[in-house]
Amino acid sequence: MMIDRDSLQEIYATVKKNKLRTALTMLGVAWGIFMLVLMLGFGNGMRNGVMQGFGGFATNSFFLWAQPTTKPYGGFKAGRVFTYNNADVMALKQLPELDIICPQNQLGGFRESNNVVRGLKSGTFSVMGQYPDLIKIMKKDITRGRFLNQKDVDDRRKICVIGSRVAEILFKKEENPLGKYIRINGVYFMVVGTTRNNRGGNDGQEEAQTIYIPFTTFQKAFNYGDKVGWFVVKAKDQVPAATAEDRAVALLKERHKIAPEDKVAIGHWNMGVEFGKIMGLFTGIDWLVWVVGIGTLLAGVIGISNIMLIVVKERTKEIGVKRALGATPFNVIAQILLESLLITAIAGYAGLVFGIFLLEGLNKLVGSGDGSMFANPTVDLYTALKALSIIIVGGLLAGFIPARKAAAIHPVEALRTE
Repeated sequence: MMIDRDSLQEIYATVKKNKLRTALTMLGVAWGIFMLVLMLGFGNGMRNGVMQGFGGFATNSFFLWAQPTTKPYGGFKAGRVFTYNNADVMALKQLPELDIICPQNQLGGFRESNNVVRGLKSGTFSVMGQYPDLIKIMKKDITRGRFLNQKDVDDRRKICVIGSRVAEILFKKEENPLGKYIRINGVYFMVVGTTRNNRGGNDGQEEAQTIYIPFTTFQKAFNYGDKVGWFVVKAKDQVPAATAEDRAVALLKERHKIAPEDKVAIGHWNMGVEFGKIMGLFTGIDWLVWVVGIGTLLAGVIGISNIMLIVVKERTKEIGVKRALGATPFNVIAQILLESLLITAIAGYAGLVFGIFLLEGLNKLVGSGDGSMFANPTVDLYTALKALSIIIVGGLLAGFIPARKAAAIHPVEALRTE
């Protein structure tokens, strides 16, 4: 396809002759690309917002907790209440499918808060007994000091790591909490680190108000004996999380004399399964966006094709003169395709730029989302290039039928056309 000055001047003359018709047709193409980019950006915004809710969780992890049994088994009646213990931790570590096992306790029970004091200041916060490996499953942003380590657990050290909200309430704004002591239920703990919230929504707020202490220290300081509240478990990379979860549940049922068919006694929530569902949902949304967007663009392309058919009909005599002067069918086809491509490309590029501009403005308003379900509604370079490719292909398709019709015009018949 040759692009020269004469061809461009000819295209300009045609467009100038029919300004309104051309502008309205180009608007259809621009709108199609604009809507495609906008829908892709909004899809990405929703995806980013939801992913923030995962907050650095290992996607092949799962949770296990105890609930009253619902079926009689092994001489025990239904409705029996049981608790996990330290021996369960050792048993779970023997399963080859599991990579990391983190037993957890919370002072007062799940989602309970406790009064924490430092000098004349006090606040109500969550107090968690944790293992250091938790940071490999649930990412923690350490802003000062360090997180728990194995030595803390082995020696039952009375140390703690506090969330950002805890530090804000118990300490002065410019005060360094490291090395200072706080009192929990009459027991003093030295602060060795502070964390920053990296999760969205309510989970992020709770994390900012959480105090982590070594698991063994927690059991001893608060008279929990060998009790374990629940487990956070990560499967090995090559093992599906659902498979690892089934093996862990079966083992715990066997150890605590729970009926194999009891689906309630071992409470569980699988991050891997939920993550897969969400990814499947957004894959479906992406396909839907592309189908709807391309359909909208196709309507604009059909408009371009119809206009080019009218242009060919209006210029039948002109095309006949060109053919009589020696223009080949390829020259005629190239001219029509070039005109169609330029009109489509200019309109599509305008829609693409306007769509990206609008998304960037929206992105500045919402930013990272700060825990909302919508964040960073932008499209990447790869998506923009795909949209440009669609514009080019659309322009060629729009001009293909009119170009073939123009090439089929016989010079003598064209010259007779009034």
